[in-house]
Amino acid sequence: MSPRGLDTTGRPLDPEARAAAARDRGSPSFADDFGGTVVRPAKDARAGSAVESIDFSAAVSNGTADVQAVVSESRVHEVLEELERDLVGLDSVKQHIREIAALLVIDRLRGEMGLATERPTLHMSFTGSPGTGKTTVALRMARILHRLGYIERGHLISVTRDDLVGQYVGHTAPKTKDLVKRALGGVLFIDEAYYLHRTDNERDYGPEAIEVLLQVMESERHNLVIVMAGYGDRMEEFFRANPGMGSRIAHHIDFPAYSLDELLQIADLMVERQAYELSPDARAALREYVARRTRQPRFANGRSIRNAIDRARLRQASRLFDSARKLDRRDLVTIEAADILMSSVFDEQAEAVPSGGDN
Repeated sequence: MSPRGLDTTGRPLDPEARAAAARDRGSPSFADDFGGTVVRPAKDARAGSAVESIDFSAAVSNGTADVQAVVSESRVHEVLEELERDLVGLDSVKQHIREIAALLVIDRLRGEMGLATERPTLHMSFTGSPGTGKTTVALRMARILHRLGYIERGHLISVTRDDLVGQYVGHTAPKTKDLVKRALGGVLFIDEAYYLHRTDNERDYGPEAIEVLLQVMESERHNLVIVMAGYGDRMEEFFRANPGMGSRIAHHIDFPAYSLDELLQIADLMVERQAYELSPDARAALREYVARRTRQPRFANGRSIRNAIDRARLRQASRLFDSARKLDRRDLVTIEAADILMSSVFDEQAEAVPSGGDN
């Protein structure tokens, strides 16, 4: 049993005590101007904190601890397997997430064996180009934290500067605090966090949001994890300008850009999930498309691949819509080379003056 009747997340082990603490906190009132995105846990996720349904003490007996019992009961292995199955590449990212999961499991077991333990710092920085899976990994991380009892609800709130920073004096702090209340029990994902700090504008209110975040990263660290994301060089500048923020980030995870072969693997997964197929000529055309598109501005890795597949589906549908013959199943599922080659990426003029669009 953990000391003082608390688990390693700092919450009472007694369910009634947890319920009383939740009532004492009251229900926060939320403003109506929230523009971020809320991603809920998976439908099969158990409600409430994982601590309520997982008996970690059962994994400890006769002076031994059963790691795999905790992994199995919490179903953390399912999330790790999803990362391996659903995300192409990103081997270093997957390894880092696995190491964090291992740290949390061992931390819980240490507490159950009466060893001195302190909740690990879990705030993170995800750096990399757009479309490299940062939001997806953050959502999986939220599920791991929830299943091991480190956050109560396991949801993820994705926001940008516009959701945190107000437009007049006295507006930013309440706006940021309101979003923190929404995020309690989950993960607050701040995309392009460096835009909170704008040195070119003396009247910018971003520092007010940063000040609030610095406070809650300590005061709410037992039930809130903040993940800041963006380009690596800009995030580095942001942390240099705000050393207090950088010192509160425990895990800096870099998301590498995908190789050409990995991008094609992503395309294959997307096509398969939508019950489509690429003809051999279409596959060759797609490879050439990706090779050209990566050389153009504003390429967004997996996001651009998704857009390309959507555009190919649109062209396929238009082609079939104009067909005078009856269609069989193969017609409906097959994307042909023409559906890809019609992209402006193959236009010679577009090659000379790249637009950067996913057309």
